[in-house]
Amino acid sequence: MTVSASPTRRTMLRALGGLVAIGFATMASLVPVMAQETQPSAGKVLRVVTTFTIIQDIAQNVAGTAAIVESVTKPGAEIHDYQPTPLDVVRAQSADLVLWNGMNLERWFEKFFDNVKNVPSAVVTEGIEPMGIKEGPYEGKPNPHAWMSPKNALIYVENIRKALSKADPANAPVYAANAAAYSEKIKAIDEPMRKRLSAIPTDQRWLVTSEGAFSYLARDFDLREAYLWPINADQQGTPQQARKLIDLVRENKIPVVFSESTISDKAAKQVARETGATYGGVLYVDSLSEEDGPVPTYLKLLETTVETIVQGFGG
Repeated sequence: MTVSASPTRRTMLRALGGLVAIGFATMASLVPVMAQETQPSAGKVLRVVTTFTIIQDIAQNVAGTAAIVESVTKPGAEIHDYQPTPLDVVRAQSADLVLWNGMNLERWFEKFFDNVKNVPSAVVTEGIEPMGIKEGPYEGKPNPHAWMSPKNALIYVENIRKALSKADPANAPVYAANAAAYSEKIKAIDEPMRKRLSAIPTDQRWLVTSEGAFSYLARDFDLREAYLWPINADQQGTPQQARKLIDLVRENKIPVVFSESTISDKAAKQVARETGATYGGVLYVDSLSEEDGPVPTYLKLLETTVETIVQGFGG
């Protein structure tokens, strides 16, 4: 049976549809105007848009006061399957440069960037040796979480420096000096992180998480990695995934499991309950927090995550 909308409802729907169409048309009309400003002119501050907050923070450190850097995704947001809005397109179109991670992290980016005209972009992971995803629908694809290695972060910095300098040659010396100073800060936290993680006993050096987002960190600091799912995707925390990890935790007597800040902790807590392991809390990987939160910067994200891991093991 077909039910027809009442005349009043049809009128309301037509009005609503008209408002939506007007909104998108207005945004579309703004884009060509903004596109004319994609090259910075003398005295104009470079405008940079990044796909997520971690690149934003690294880029702002390299840019200093010579550029304004914004992120498409907000603090605390899930990056993998983000759904861009028309306003995100407008923001990117008004930029002089767009920076993105690549390695299949932003699965939405290519479609998103198709709507952005005449704005240069740069992949900040160029030159990084990727670690492959070992299972699941993305098996064989690069694990995109390369920034969790401080050594890789130095490559991020250099790629960002090059991109900023190309977009704004007049400030290239500024970007070079800032990049060098920030790189020293990254190098300075590597050894303290290594020293803290060395406190974990050899037979317990397992890092168990919800997402397999810590492969680069585990590799750099001699940890074995286990997880419920390899990368945030459609299937998260299935009974099969939980059973497989529960068996591994029991078999290896792993004392603690963790989850990540941008997803539910339900599955990780289930593993902890069924194995007698401790739930060690939240690790940060895909997003920074607000400024008044626990990880407002990339360096703080690394330090806090390592400290949470060590504390989870009773260190």
